[in-house]
Amino acid sequence: MVLFTLEKNEDIAIVKMINGTNRQNLDFARELIKLFDEILADNDINSIILTSSDEKNFSQGVDVEWLMKKFEQKDFDSIRSFLYTMNDVFKKLLLMPVPVIAAINGHAFGNGAMLACACDFRFMRKDKGYFCFPEVDIKIPFLPGMIAFVRKAIPEYKFNELKLTGKKATASELFEHHIIEKACDGQTSLIEESCAFAKQFKKNRQIFFEHKKRMYKHIIKIMDNEDPEFIDPVNLFIP
Repeated sequence: MVLFTLEKNEDIAIVKMINGTNRQNLDFARELIKLFDEILADNDINSIILTSSDEKNFSQGVDVEWLMKKFEQKDFDSIRSFLYTMNDVFKKLLLMPVPVIAAINGHAFGNGAMLACACDFRFMRKDKGYFCFPEVDIKIPFLPGMIAFVRKAIPEYKFNELKLTGKKATASELFEHHIIEKACDGQTSLIEESCAFAKQFKKNRQIFFEHKKRMYKHIIKIMDNEDPEFIDPVNLFIP
């Protein structure tokens, strides 16, 4: 199954998630890493836009149906592999040597919201979609690394509210609290504004990477050293 498409707009790579709700499982994580590596092999690319082809959804987060099936099968190796590979996706975004812009065209829930937070910048439609961390209501705690990198995208006071209430936030609210660059009027505006923003970047990859590596050194350390404490025993749910 094809999960992503890649197209170029001059020096911008536009990655589209094309699997409806774009729920994340092991195939999703592996394919996205592969696609990012393909993009980085093209030295003409100066920025990346990550979006979705679905009319309602950016990404609804973890594929819970897939996850629960693996639990029933006691296939804990696949679960661990997914968690580590998804962490690799997040680290890839955090350390990408070109800017990555999330064009949030619809609902971004849970890991979908985190995927947007791992990007460098965010734009969102204000006429469609919510941004939400529902984990507090479905009894799934964040990994320490997730908490660390979401904090670089969302002010602490607002992250505290969104994480502990599970409330749904609109694009206008996210813009008010400096979580997104702009709340766009519709789909056409979202892509146009994201591309216009992306085109300003003509940065040297080496220095861009070095800036990000130093900025996020503490986050990568948490992901490498603390996340395994919960991933290895597959300690994902609160009873």
